[in-house]
Amino acid sequence: MSKTRHVVAAVEEVPPGSRKRLSLEGREIALFNLAGEFFALGDKCPHESGSLCAGKIIGLAAADEPGKYRLERDGEFVKCPWHGWEFDIRTGQSWCDPALTRVRVYEAHVEQGETLVKGPFVADTYPVSLEHNYIVIEV
Repeated sequence: MSKTRHVVAAVEEVPPGSRKRLSLEGREIALFNLAGEFFALGDKCPHESGSLCAGKIIGLAAADEPGKYRLERDGEFVKCPWHGWEFDIRTGQSWCDPALTRVRVYEAHVEQGETLVKGPFVADTYPVSLEHNYIVIEV
């Protein structure tokens, strides 16, 4: 089954540390920018369908011994705003129930604007300058 590509935003519209909610082909998708890398997850928590895009972005609290905590992977997890279920933004894996629960992950990548305007037909051309990169999601 072939995937459909969707240009969803200019890179500048989703700065590092931010997110954007999208609707593509009837699917709600949460797009996250982690330090310049883009990740797209299904926007519904599998527990009771809370919007992950509306959730708090958090890190992972880890400990080697009781009372000695440290923060790891800061900004790489999203917490469902309804009941606090946590998901890895990079993989969609649940941190609450990693063996059984995950949210769907969609491929998201950045393409140069000039690669998006090419087509199979030949026509008169004029010089055009493209100054932006765009985020593309495959559904």
